[in-house]
Amino acid sequence: MSIAASTSTDKIIVDKSRNHRNKAVSRTVRATRERLQTGSSVPSGFEREMLNLYIDSALHGAIAIPVLVALIAAVGVYLSGNLSIIVWAVMTLSAHAVTLVLARKACKKDIVAEKVPVWRRRFLLGQLLIGLCWAAFVAQDCASCSDVRFGFFEGTALLFALAATAMGTFLLRNALLCTFTPVVAALAFVSLTTGNPIYIGLTGIISLALLFLVFMTDRMNRANVHILSVQSEKDDLIAELEVAKSMSDEARRRAEEANLAKSRFLASMSHELRTPLNAILGFSEVMSTEVLGPLSNPTYKEYTNDIHRSGEHLLNLINEILDLSRIEAGRYDLNEDAVSLVEIAEDCVGMVQLRARAKNITIHSQFELGMPSVWVDEKAMRQVILNLLSNAVKFTNSGGEVTFKVGWTAGGGQYLSIKDNGPGIPEEEIPIVLSAFGQGSIAIKSAEQGTGLGLPIVQAILAKHNGEFILRSKLREGTEAIAILPARRVLESLPAVEDVAAPIRRRKSFA
Repeated sequence: MSIAASTSTDKIIVDKSRNHRNKAVSRTVRATRERLQTGSSVPSGFEREMLNLYIDSALHGAIAIPVLVALIAAVGVYLSGNLSIIVWAVMTLSAHAVTLVLARKACKKDIVAEKVPVWRRRFLLGQLLIGLCWAAFVAQDCASCSDVRFGFFEGTALLFALAATAMGTFLLRNALLCTFTPVVAALAFVSLTTGNPIYIGLTGIISLALLFLVFMTDRMNRANVHILSVQSEKDDLIAELEVAKSMSDEARRRAEEANLAKSRFLASMSHELRTPLNAILGFSEVMSTEVLGPLSNPTYKEYTNDIHRSGEHLLNLINEILDLSRIEAGRYDLNEDAVSLVEIAEDCVGMVQLRARAKNITIHSQFELGMPSVWVDEKAMRQVILNLLSNAVKFTNSGGEVTFKVGWTAGGGQYLSIKDNGPGIPEEEIPIVLSAFGQGSIAIKSAEQGTGLGLPIVQAILAKHNGEFILRSKLREGTEAIAILPARRVLESLPAVEDVAAPIRRRKSFA
């Protein structure tokens, strides 16, 4: 519960401090989500983009229709000798020039969404004008050539024109219908008035080709709309991710600044917190030992003992908080020297022995023979071992056992292992007890509660030594804490081995 409360408090601090600066970012995120959720894949949502694509396509493919018209006019004049085809070609090129002028004019303007229907109607009218010109081509005749020959020429020319128009206008919906509906109407009129089977067949072929190409251009149009939709969604997602990342970076930066400020504050309070507490401890010890004379009231002596014990407990808590604060603030410097890990372990066992005997707990020490020195901070390693031993004794039931091992790792480093047969820790609570101020359910129920900083300090100190900390535990089976120092910390390194069976230096049992 303390972890959840702390987390929520941190969030409140960040949110309150950023509230007035997060409004614009929040509005951007909301707008992006609305674009993603309100039918960005609907074709009408991309009319402006599709119109711009059509304009670019018309300008880049402007030469295609003039070349086709010129070829048709040249072949027509060659076949029929009728110069009216040239007049038709000039009229068709003029209509095509009108659409190009419209495209150039639209390209120079930033077409807003409200003006898109207006410009679309203009381009459709331009295509209708070109369609009337192709309808006029149907009215051309050839007195010097047969109907089959000239009909074949007209049919071929119209099919080429139909294909070219379909490829050039599929980005503009209904443009193909506007262009060739007059052509089909003209062919139908000629078929009805003349009854010529060639024109009847030509009408059917052009009509079927028109229907097929209308279907295909509609599919191509929808495919382009889908591509635009996917691209838009991708851009919106990227924008939202960028916004979220900027918010996360800012929140993390402020949280790190707040945490660093807290750590620096606590680290700088060492003298101010310890000075009055040391005075309390000193005077209470003088009174409890009756150095200046006996206390007339035995209750007062009991009170002074309580004050002294409470002061020592408070001093230990303050030391843990200050140690972690110095580590977080980057002010925890290692004073490294050649140290025997076994000697430190023996000293620490002696320091916790009285507490273990008071609870009738047996400590088994198993230290390997001939362990060389390691290059570490002696004070820091003592703190690591004392924290782990104290936890083992604290949470082991009366009459239990604690096994303390020091030996080689398979990689040539050294390790220490402290294993108890206490109540253990549920697996889901291990990440909690390894976090700062985190306490498991067993610790919360225990009569001897601490700050929850012992294991985080152990982790931090081992990390400073490039080492590793492993915590293994099972409920009702006990807990094992393993601290590992790398091979480069060992002054007389051994080669890496798969399994080490070194003799045990000695085995002691303390009751």
